[in-house]
Amino acid sequence: MHASPQGCQSLNMSWIREGELNLIEKLSANILKAGPMPKHVAFIMDGNRRYARKRQVERQEGHTQGFDKLAETLRWCLNLSIHEVTVYAFSIENFKRSKDEVDGLMELAKQKFIRLLEEQENLEKHGVCIRVLGDLTLLPLDLQQHIARAVVATRTHNKCFLNVCFAYTSRHEIANAVREMAWGVEQGLIKSSDVSEALLSRCLYSSNSPNPDLLIRTSGEVRLSDFLLWQTSHSCLVFQSVLWPEYSFWNLCDAILQYQLNHRPLQKARDQHREGQALQQHEADRACVADLLQHHRNGKPLDAQRRQEALLNYTASREERVQDFLGALQHKRDSFLTDLTSQAALA
Repeated sequence: MHASPQGCQSLNMSWIREGELNLIEKLSANILKAGPMPKHVAFIMDGNRRYARKRQVERQEGHTQGFDKLAETLRWCLNLSIHEVTVYAFSIENFKRSKDEVDGLMELAKQKFIRLLEEQENLEKHGVCIRVLGDLTLLPLDLQQHIARAVVATRTHNKCFLNVCFAYTSRHEIANAVREMAWGVEQGLIKSSDVSEALLSRCLYSSNSPNPDLLIRTSGEVRLSDFLLWQTSHSCLVFQSVLWPEYSFWNLCDAILQYQLNHRPLQKARDQHREGQALQQHEADRACVADLLQHHRNGKPLDAQRRQEALLNYTASREERVQDFLGALQHKRDSFLTDLTSQAALA
C-alpha cells in the first residue's frame, strides 16, 4: 500500500522543529517556570499502534506520526528550558513483533538517522547532542552505521541532549554494566572490592546523563516495561491516558505540574540516597583497609592517625583505579562507534 501524502511529508520531517510557543502557551510556561522545573524528562512513547487503528491507517503510519510528535515535543521541551530528553524508541522485546512491523521500524529509523545527518547545521545551531542507548549489535549493520555517524557527528554539542533508547531494555543494560565491571577486573583495571552500586551506575549506557527527574508514559498503561528501572528509583512517574501521536503541550504541562507537586519528597529521597551511598562506600573502604592492615601487620594495631592516613591513601588509590577503568571503558565504546563510521565511509 502506498504511503499517504501525510506519511510522505512525515518522512522528511526534521528532528528539531523551529517555532515559538503561542501567547497562551508562553504565559503558561512562564507560570510553570516559577516553580521547580525538571531538567531531564524521559518518555515512554506508547500508543502508536492504537492510534493507527483508531484512525484506520496503516500501523507504519502510526509509528511515523509518533516520530513527528517527538520532534514537536522536543520543541516544547526547549521552550520550557528542559535540556535533556530520553525516549524509549525500540525495546529488545519489540523484535518479537511481526517481521513486517520490525522491518518497517528499522526502515523508519534508518530514514530518520539519514535525515539527522542531513540537518547537522540545524542541530549544531541548537547544540543538540544525540546519544543512542542500547545494544547496537542487535540491529542491521547499515542502521548501526547511520546511528554511529549521527552520534559521532553531534557528540561535541552540549546545549541539549536527546537520548534515544534503541534495541534497549533496562535489564539488558544492567547485565551489560555487570559484564563491563567483570571486564575491568579481568583486565586488572579495578579490583573486585571496587565494584559497587555507584560504579555500576557509571557503567550504564546512560552514564553521561543525570537520572531523569520526570518519567512520562502515554496511552494509559501503568508499567515501566523494562525502561530505565535503575535510573528512575527517585523520579516522578506520570502515567497519562492520551495516545502518543495525540500528545499535546498541555499534557506535558500537566505532567510537569505533577512533578512540581511532588518535588520536595522526591528531592529529599534523592539526597538521602546520595548520603547513604557515600556512607556505604566509606564503610566499604574502611573494611578493605582493616583487612589490609590485618594482613600486613600480623594483627598489630595502628594508632588512629595512621589508620586515617591509610584510609585516605586507599580511597585515593581506589578513585584513581576507577577513573582509569572508566576512561578505558569510554575508549572502548568510542572505538566501537568510530569503527562503524569508518566502515560506513568505505562502503
